[in-house]
Amino acid sequence: MAISNTESRDRFIPKSYIALQHYNLQKFFSDLIAGLTVGLVALPLALAFAISSGVEPKAGIYCAVVAGFLISALGGSMVQIGGPTGAFVVVISAIVQKHGIDGLFTCTVMAGVFLILLGVTGLGSAVKYIPRPVIIGFTNGIAVVIASTQVKDFLGLTITKVPGDFLGRMSAVIHNINSLSLPAVALGSSMLAVIIIMMIFVKRIPGIIVATFIGTLLAWVLHLPVATIQTRFGGIPAGLPPFQIPTFRIGLVLPLMSSAITVTMLCAIESLLSAVVADRMFGDKHNPNVELFAQGVANIFSPIFGGIPATGAIARTATNIRSGAKSPVAGMLHAATLLVILLVATPLADQIPLSVLAAILFVVSYNMGEWKEIPQILKLSKADISVWLITFSLTVFANLTVAVEAGMILAALLYIRKVTATTTVSQVDPQYIQKGLEHSLQHVKLPPGVSVFRIHGPFLFGASDKLSVITDQLDTLDKVVLLRLRNMNAIDATGLQALEELADTLHQSGRQLVLCGALDQPAKLMEQAEFHRHIGDANILPSLQEASQRVHNLLLDPVPAFFDK
Repeated sequence: MAISNTESRDRFIPKSYIALQHYNLQKFFSDLIAGLTVGLVALPLALAFAISSGVEPKAGIYCAVVAGFLISALGGSMVQIGGPTGAFVVVISAIVQKHGIDGLFTCTVMAGVFLILLGVTGLGSAVKYIPRPVIIGFTNGIAVVIASTQVKDFLGLTITKVPGDFLGRMSAVIHNINSLSLPAVALGSSMLAVIIIMMIFVKRIPGIIVATFIGTLLAWVLHLPVATIQTRFGGIPAGLPPFQIPTFRIGLVLPLMSSAITVTMLCAIESLLSAVVADRMFGDKHNPNVELFAQGVANIFSPIFGGIPATGAIARTATNIRSGAKSPVAGMLHAATLLVILLVATPLADQIPLSVLAAILFVVSYNMGEWKEIPQILKLSKADISVWLITFSLTVFANLTVAVEAGMILAALLYIRKVTATTTVSQVDPQYIQKGLEHSLQHVKLPPGVSVFRIHGPFLFGASDKLSVITDQLDTLDKVVLLRLRNMNAIDATGLQALEELADTLHQSGRQLVLCGALDQPAKLMEQAEFHRHIGDANILPSLQEASQRVHNLLLDPVPAFFDK
């Protein structure tokens, strides 16, 4: 079916333009409250991410202002918040140490161009070809590395030069532990406790804001001898972010190509994952190609104003939604809030203790670590576990660029292995024909009131989004959804996660999912991963014939139990 000019044009329209078509004063006030809240949350995070990346604090806040505004104004998500994130800490630090600030600016601009190309060409969806073990592996690794960079400031240690590698960094901490500052430890620990308590008992108020305010106030009132942004970096310059075309050194293009690709991948993965989370929380559907185009523009302009790489920030996006955001205007107001702080309140920001920022980043690294995914990974095949473990280890002990490259190579080999393993040769005999009749819709009568779908072929990373065929018509589906797996000859961790999310979505909508006919490899992996916890043992059947009876029983029961045995 041909795509009309209007449909083709709409695919490249930012969400801000769509939102403003039906904007009103009530939505503005909701966006204003959300923007102010997220702006205050973003301030200490922007400063902390810049410091842990090895650049001056101002680079983080400049990035949050410029990139944050552009991502909201031009992006494909209704409530996404953009800015500096922990995902870039490892790679930025390595670039700055090896190539200096000019190298970082060159790399950021290159990544911005690559992101624009991904968006314009429609290749934004290519990010889905990164399998789950790789994503979890380097997410876990980044979290560990971020936490390790904060130990020095949390303990108030005096270390002249902090090594760039994890083992060297930890060794320096151990050798300089005698310079520990009790005031810094006490302040950082108490603010860490404040954040955790707020997260558990007062979720509506961001603990980061409270900890930043109380920690700064205590350090100032009690005259605590702790390092602050002012004492360590000379403060944050007041005024607008300076416009200055960075030195783009052609000679660095090839040496930085690998790092630029890593920044591009991280930005694409992080921003689209954040957009997916926003879709679930807000009830909208983002446009991945428009979002990547906006990320590209933001990463070109960020270094022009002295900023660092930016992407979608999951925690700030979630805060934005919880604070009542209605449109991308909230994200633009979040950037405006930071700009006002730059213009009139930098003397206050200068007094933020570094041990408080370290406590904040401990929480951020823990939250971004996806630790709950590790037990699920360990239930998968040995190959999947190996990919996760190698990616994690290389991220921590080598560097992120090597980790991503190795992870993708391993994933490609794993993909080839799984696809080739699905090729079989078998004899067609009477027993084979009789077995096939148990799975034939022509020989099994299904009762009315069931929506039937099937998966045909390997259901591996890159194909998992095809389940949107089901979720896109959620409101029109019958009470029971039957998914036939007879022709799904392989599944991996990413495909399994997609099935789990489908089961949870259907359950939340009051529907039940029934699976039937899984072949040996998918059935074994689903059993290892305890997939039955999502739909119940009784809803996983070996044949269509048995599934038909199960569906019949479910339709007879007006309120079927989810884990009905």
